[in-house]
Amino acid sequence: MDLSVFVAGLPLKNPVLTASGTFGYGREAAELYDLSVLGGVMVKGVSREPWPGNAPVRVARAPGGMLNAIGLQNPGLEHFLMVDLPFLRQYDTAVVVNVVGHDEEGFVEVVRGVTGQAGVAAIELNISCPNVKDGLLFSQDPASARRLVEAARRETDLPLIVKVSPNVTDPVQLGHACREGGADALSAINTLLGMAIDPVRRSPVLGNRTGGLSGPAVKPVGLRIVYDLAAQVGLPVVGMGGIETGRDALEYILAGARAVAVGTAVFRDPFAPPRIVGELAAELGRHGFESAAQAWAAANPQAREAVS
Repeated sequence: MDLSVFVAGLPLKNPVLTASGTFGYGREAAELYDLSVLGGVMVKGVSREPWPGNAPVRVARAPGGMLNAIGLQNPGLEHFLMVDLPFLRQYDTAVVVNVVGHDEEGFVEVVRGVTGQAGVAAIELNISCPNVKDGLLFSQDPASARRLVEAARRETDLPLIVKVSPNVTDPVQLGHACREGGADALSAINTLLGMAIDPVRRSPVLGNRTGGLSGPAVKPVGLRIVYDLAAQVGLPVVGMGGIETGRDALEYILAGARAVAVGTAVFRDPFAPPRIVGELAAELGRHGFESAAQAWAAANPQAREAVS
């Protein structure tokens, strides 16, 4: 089974990546299996300076998933370049750097800092985190999103992926703005803004009050948004949201995603990403496909000539 795919010119040995924020920088998983079996690793968000994250409680159970309010905690750009990136270079997998910032300058400095670094295959602009005060600043205003993407575009020739928020009225409008700004691809979806209440304390469970809902509960939302983005925006899409099995991955591909990212499933099953690679191959064969690209093209007949 040929699992190789291209996302905005980026070659992937298979369409299964790890979603940013759920996989750290790969060290823990590397103790369990060879990261080279993955199509790519979308690393935890990297900011210009170290971020401490939110106060606890940071994680709570939710029906069909989990709520998190980690707050983009990370050790910063310098640590990533000196420690995490050299570690990831050991593996034959695409490294996609998720970039975060409080403002345009913060985003741009990280984009500039990772561009040209050996081992960095692409950049994912995280304009849609609901767990920090200004995390949705750019995604809630398409014009602001376009300006940020334009600023990032001027600093890099790497494939530029923009992570789209489901917490907006019209994700397609946001997608168009990102395309106009120079984005090469979109990733969708980020988490849905939610809350849990503790009846004993009569207050929110999370220290941040609200958090991002992820897991199987959000899959129908993710499929709908990926379908709309793929059909209407005209950019490659990396689909994510509730992927736990190879069938889930295939559903996203048939919705129009060129590749998929596994996130919350990793917390319950650390072996989920490589397991899903194998399950996806089996699902493709079961449904009569000879390759992952063929499955995508079957769902997108208007783009059959653009499989590569």
